Amino acid sequence: MSMLRGISVIFDLDGTLVDSEPNYYEAGRQTLAEYGVQDFTWADHERYVGISTQETVADWKDRYGLSASVDELLAAKNRRYLELARGATRAYPQMRSFVELLAAEGVPMAVASGSSPQAIAAVLTGTGLDAHLHTVVSADEVAHGKPAPDVFLEAARRLGAASSDCVVLEDAAPGAAAAHAAGMRCIAIPYVPAQADAPEFATASLLLRGGQKEFTARSAYDWLVSSAGGLS
Repeated sequence: MSMLRGISVIFDLDGTLVDSEPNYYEAGRQTLAEYGVQDFTWADHERYVGISTQETVADWKDRYGLSASVDELLAAKNRRYLELARGATRAYPQMRSFVELLAAEGVPMAVASGSSPQAIAAVLTGTGLDAHLHTVVSADEVAHGKPAPDVFLEAARRLGAASSDCVVLEDAAPGAAAAHAAGMRCIAIPYVPAQADAPEFATASLLLRGGQKEFTARSAYDWLVSSAGGLS
């Protein structure tokens, strides 16, 4: 019998399972350059980590005074991102190991992401993570993106799991806030180390301040086992 009986695990995708932020930055930089914004930096990009693509381009339109519609910007950014994502997206090795450990135990798993369904599918297929992660929710499919809890609540619904039995893995402050709002425990692995002190991360059940450098499949698994003991 699995020591993790009763637990379901929901993964954020970008920056949590896979190191896709460089592709998102490059897609954003190219898209903005096409519309006349030439100086979009990585520091500019960091403010959008954890926010849906839809909300990101809506903010660009206001911030940079772009004449293009949100839909046009969204399509342009998604097109560029898909080209980059299909070519190369790297799964974090310890995250891949963690997914495989959970799959071997039969733990129900889902992905809940601010990316489009097409982008999520491209990344999961390209990394081979689609072998284990079949339940996928995009922010495009729910009313509100993170920090609203909608994507996580929908993932739990599709898994047939109670919120209190779900553990979320997240790299961004809006995602940690969304997990908390959904009534789920959260393992937080900050993608931007300088954001580790953000108040949203203080709600996490386990905060790995060192981000991916600190995450190991075994320690996360052991933490889940110990927290499962607390549930029964």
